[in-house]
Amino acid sequence: MDLFDALSMIGGLCLFLFGMNLMGQALERRAGSGLRTLLRKLTTSRLKGFLTGLVVTAVIQSSSATTVMVVGFVNSGLMNLKQAINVIMGAKVGTTVTAWILSLGAIDSGNVFVQLLKPSSFTPILALIGIIFYMFCKNDKKKDTGMILLGFATLMFGMEAMSGAVSGLKDVPEFQQLFLLFRNPILGVLAGAVLTAAIQSSSASVGILQALSATGQVTLGAAIPIIMGQNIGTCVTSLLSSVGTNKNAKRAALLQLLFNIIGTLFCLTLFIIADAIFEPMIFNDSANQLNIAICHTLFNVICTLIVLPMSNVLEKLSIKLLPDDKKPEAVVELDERLLATPPIALERCRMLCVDMANCAVEALDKSLEALSNYTPQLAKEVRDLEDKTDHYEDILGSYLVKLSTQASNESDSLEAAGLLKVIGDFERITDHAVNLVESAEELLEKDLAFSVDAKKELSVICAAVREVATMARDAFVNGNLDVADHVEPLEEVVDDLKEALRSRHIQRLQKGQCSISVGFVWADLLTGLERISDHSSNIAVCVLDMSNHNMNQHEAVRLMHKDTEHFNNAYMMYSEKYSL
Repeated sequence: MDLFDALSMIGGLCLFLFGMNLMGQALERRAGSGLRTLLRKLTTSRLKGFLTGLVVTAVIQSSSATTVMVVGFVNSGLMNLKQAINVIMGAKVGTTVTAWILSLGAIDSGNVFVQLLKPSSFTPILALIGIIFYMFCKNDKKKDTGMILLGFATLMFGMEAMSGAVSGLKDVPEFQQLFLLFRNPILGVLAGAVLTAAIQSSSASVGILQALSATGQVTLGAAIPIIMGQNIGTCVTSLLSSVGTNKNAKRAALLQLLFNIIGTLFCLTLFIIADAIFEPMIFNDSANQLNIAICHTLFNVICTLIVLPMSNVLEKLSIKLLPDDKKPEAVVELDERLLATPPIALERCRMLCVDMANCAVEALDKSLEALSNYTPQLAKEVRDLEDKTDHYEDILGSYLVKLSTQASNESDSLEAAGLLKVIGDFERITDHAVNLVESAEELLEKDLAFSVDAKKELSVICAAVREVATMARDAFVNGNLDVADHVEPLEEVVDDLKEALRSRHIQRLQKGQCSISVGFVWADLLTGLERISDHSSNIAVCVLDMSNHNMNQHEAVRLMHKDTEHFNNAYMMYSEKYSL
């Protein structure tokens, strides 16, 4: 092997790693909505969690990336530790797909149809299709499909370049001696772990081993321990990603390490015993791309079968090794790591927005209750909920702006823009809820009271506002367009009620039935209630905007629904329901 072969090997390795990274990122973008669907279906079921990890890893071609995602999910509260164990185990089996794809290069037959299965035969065609999709298609999904094909072609060309460059090593005695050295299982495990830790991808390190097998100097006895070590080395990525996370996220990273160490120790023990007692001749046979893929799959499947039933024990062990602090940790609600997978990050943002929506409606309910039955505890609860929604708006606002710049497709970008709009309206609803509580406190402090008629009128508009806010919340949480369509007519009824109640109050003032001091509080209440109704309308219209995939027609949608038969019928229904 001369200098030029060495340069070819380095170039092939670079192409291989770049192609794998390129293909993984494009696959992740292309399967964005699919990843969100899988996450929604994830349960504590071992099988479902295992299959989720397997499928996601098979899609993005990296167990390290999947585990980093899992650490981020646990850190953000999207996933608990029990779920994480099952997903991590599934990821170990899913990562074997890459080795099988690469093993196609070992196909050797005179049959034309069999030869067509070789990557060297179909890769140029895939590269041609990929470049056409990438350069001439404007659709993001087609561009990503083109990127996937180009990534795969680059990966396979790199693999072939590596295999061709190292083929000359078969005549180098030192290379043969090196792999005789790795025949020592402990050294083989260490070599696999160090190589994988360096490039942070077990799939890539298996690919490199498959390329080296082209020399014919790599025996199965040397390859198997290296494969075992590769699974330990891949833990470095998740351990690094857990720095700065909460305890459960650190435990998730530790679980992967424990899983791989236990599985490797078990299989390594079996390997050493079999080698010492039976001295199987197969261990001296030359490894090739196909039997390396088989060994890689068998190792990961055996590890999973051994450790999967012990998942509860592993969970307890990780908690024991990383016990909870005496002082409770601050909850990290949004994790920057999730920005690497925009669809998942968006799902997390939506979950927090749903929590924020529920907080806003709960704050409104409690503030309306305080108007008729004030207690300091109710006032405190409303203010606590307002603080919570303020916090949500702060973290969601900055996070969604970052997410908008990294959104993998137009649909995700539009949803991020929609969430940015609604969080401001939910936060303002809680602000007005606090204003209602302050009005109740002012009445109490100044020993003021509304007349009997005023109380009845107030109960009517309060009921209407409670319903319009609840409808807006439900429309957003459930994506219910029918409910969203009914918000605007009810909002118009609230506007009418406000004007009617203001006129009636003026009449009471003129008759001396009400004081000016009470009138100021009355005006503040009506203004606050009407603004809550306005913000509820904004939320509902935003839901309709998002369903139409257009965030620039807010007022157009609002006006479009007025003066229609549907709008008029709904308006009449709510006018009768909340008549004075």
